[in-house]
Amino acid sequence: MAKVDSYYATGRRKCAIARVWLTPGTGAITINKQPMAAYLGRKVLEMVVESPLKQVGLAGKVDIVADTEGGGIAGQAGAVKLGIARAIIEMDSNLRTPLRRSGYLTRDPRVKERKKYGRKRARRGFQFVKR
Repeated sequence: MAKVDSYYATGRRKCAIARVWLTPGTGAITINKQPMAAYLGRKVLEMVVESPLKQVGLAGKVDIVADTEGGGIAGQAGAVKLGIARAIIEMDSNLRTPLRRSGYLTRDPRVKERKKYGRKRARRGFQFVKR
């Protein structure tokens, strides 16, 4: 198989979509043309994004560029995490088993439930006053 210098994958979480490119490098992670720490702003979300890399021992060995859209910051971080895990498999299919066992390849299906008629939100009813 030919040697490729860039690997692409897509990740999704709630309403967020992340397009992720993984290239061999020094460990720089860029999200929407900003450094990861500046874009996410929370250490917990940085740990979420880096977790698949640490699981397979690629932290500091690959550069990641991600474009995200939709949802909020936490949803985008989850989408980037799934995109990174899928891109790692594109790079080396032998790493599929440890990523699968750790749960990094499972797409989180939870999304916001739609509002129903006769209700204030999806499940909450209107306030009731007996009088």
